[in-house]
Amino acid sequence: MSAQTTHQDEVLLIEAHDDVEWVTMNRPQAANAMNEALIVALLEYFEGLRHRQGVRIVVLRANGKHFCAGADLSGGAFDDESRSPHNVWRAQRQISDIYRAMRRCPQPIIALVQGAACGGGFSLALASDIRIAAESAKMNAAFIKIGLTGADMGSSYFLPRLVGSAVASELLLTGRFIHAPRALATGLVSEVVPADTLAHAAQSYIDDMRRTSPMGLRLTKEAINTALDAPGLDAALAMEDRHQTLLMMTEDSQEAALAFLEQREPAYQEK
Repeated sequence: MSAQTTHQDEVLLIEAHDDVEWVTMNRPQAANAMNEALIVALLEYFEGLRHRQGVRIVVLRANGKHFCAGADLSGGAFDDESRSPHNVWRAQRQISDIYRAMRRCPQPIIALVQGAACGGGFSLALASDIRIAAESAKMNAAFIKIGLTGADMGSSYFLPRLVGSAVASELLLTGRFIHAPRALATGLVSEVVPADTLAHAAQSYIDDMRRTSPMGLRLTKEAINTALDAPGLDAALAMEDRHQTLLMMTEDSQEAALAFLEQREPAYQEK
């Protein structure tokens, strides 16, 4: 069963397939650069996910040749009025809130990246849980190339955790592109595939995650995010122990164990 709705003059398309939503940035004529309409649509969507338990998995992708060229600078972003501290702060926080919402939502996010993912578009991929790249994919922290710091939109937080400080420093200090083969070699992406097979590649991850219990999947994302900032092993283990104890008391856990023994797919009830 599927349904499609649109937000903000169709700059963001949402297609639901049962408990999986395919979210498509739809400004191909502008390389999916984030104008105000797309920023608002992305923020509203990801913030709303926290309260939508019926959605288990999100796939983030884009129409056209490119994933996202970053912030749309064609609308006077550098004119005198836009450069006032109040306007810059408001715009900065509005965009950065997208990445906060992506990490806080309980649903795993799979990013399908083709062509360019630059600046804030790069951060959309970094803030996702799994990244699959097309052979054409190239990503960079473009901010430093326009007179700003290379550390923006969470890049200084996400990138070292994904590829290590040495590679992250290289990319953030130079603004160089990292192309698909090296992105795979450094662990930045999980797979590199032809562009026309991105959706097919995502499906295997979706299938595996849908075999897990809904609560177990949500708590696993929470545990990963929390452990990344945990002060040490003891804190990470304490959180894992609480999650496992809670899950073992659910009916879904009992159903999963029984299904494993009976060699069948589990029928979860969110109980």
